[in-house]
Amino acid sequence: MLAYLFVILAVAVRFMPHPWMFTPVVGSLLFFGARGPRRQIWIPFMLLAASDVALTKLVYSYPFTLDHYVTFAWYAAVLWLGTTLGAKTKFMPVIGAALASSVSFYLITNLAAWAWLDMYPKNLNGVMMSYVAALPFFRNALAGDLIFTLAMFATPMALRALSGVRRPNDNAAAA
Repeated sequence: MLAYLFVILAVAVRFMPHPWMFTPVVGSLLFFGARGPRRQIWIPFMLLAASDVALTKLVYSYPFTLDHYVTFAWYAAVLWLGTTLGAKTKFMPVIGAALASSVSFYLITNLAAWAWLDMYPKNLNGVMMSYVAALPFFRNALAGDLIFTLAMFATPMALRALSGVRRPNDNAAAA
């Protein structure tokens, strides 16, 4: 159930005011890949792709371009990366997956923007310009990806710990 809630949170946050790129998308994809049912792994993919289309066309009134398909492929890759974490996740693999997701998004989507959009010259200087222009967004994305991923993977442990805590009156009732 948490895997679905985290995906819904990720989609909802994208429609709310938030710092650029500071969203729970990576955390929700990694968590769903690790803990969600394999037969329904298409659900977060479709929800995030649909939210991309809605944001692009309805909210921002931008054209839908080929670089969106790169983002969709990246969603699938992060879900797959989450499946490699498995149900019993350890701290370092989760951090590594979040970092790999952040860095890959930065590298792949900015290369796609350079290739398909007319924002930058079609040479090495243009590629470097696209990466430099995206650095402020990358900083927020990296922070959000790490914070939300850690929070999401820590939530089941916190819930288990809280469910084991007894209320002060429990001891008196047992006696």
